[in-house]
Amino acid sequence: MIDFTEEQIERYARHIILPEVGAEGQSRLLESKVFMIGAGGLGSPVAYYLAAAGVGTIGIADADVVDMSNLQRQIIHNQDRVGMPKVESACETIQALNPDVTVRTYNEYITADNVREIVREYDLIIDGCDNFPTRFLVNDACYFEKKPLVSGAMFRFEGQVATFKPHQAKDAPCYRCLYPEPPPAGLVPSCSEAGILGALAGAVGTIQAVEAIKELLGIGDSLAGYLMTFDALRMEWKKLRLRKDPACPLCGPNPTITDLVTYEQACELKRGE
Repeated sequence: MIDFTEEQIERYARHIILPEVGAEGQSRLLESKVFMIGAGGLGSPVAYYLAAAGVGTIGIADADVVDMSNLQRQIIHNQDRVGMPKVESACETIQALNPDVTVRTYNEYITADNVREIVREYDLIIDGCDNFPTRFLVNDACYFEKKPLVSGAMFRFEGQVATFKPHQAKDAPCYRCLYPEPPPAGLVPSCSEAGILGALAGAVGTIQAVEAIKELLGIGDSLAGYLMTFDALRMEWKKLRLRKDPACPLCGPNPTITDLVTYEQACELKRGE
């Protein structure tokens, strides 16, 4: 267990007094490594809360730069950083919040050539990207590397969160059990085309952060096997049971996907969530 400094004891006091966390749990967080795909709408609250919680190493991948249109929801950035790479902006914000955190930046797109090597280095993966090809690529990489995945998505006034750990239980589904393949290119509009409620990103991303912290600590009930949905207009949360697809091409008993698959982009990568 980490030998806390006086400053750390003060900083994490509200965690340490929780019986479910305690000093041992806080030590575990400080020793944990989380990799985030996306420093946008979902990545912003996730990064903020993981850093505040004292997750020791946070990796962030994003190849975009801060745009004025991002600031309506991507709260980890600010107007002075327009034009700056998002990973650099996110790193500045995180380190200003908590110097305990080591930030690893990946100013690049996640591809079949780099994803497994990166994912392999972390304890848990958080998907906050804004396009289906990357979601499937990350899911497949997490499956092959046996890493838990906390996935989030949002569209206009609706969002969803799910945790996938098919390597830990025979009946646990993967992302492909829910969505076997990406939709055809051009079918799903990007948020720059359809619009999105800015504060929705905070609601969905915060749930992702809570779920990630629980997974790292091994406490509470996991969302694995469930899909949490949120309708902001109706102010309604629903928790839906997910079943493992016996015909899943990735995690089923007779898989047809045995290596990473690269799909054409179904929606634009830049200025998305």
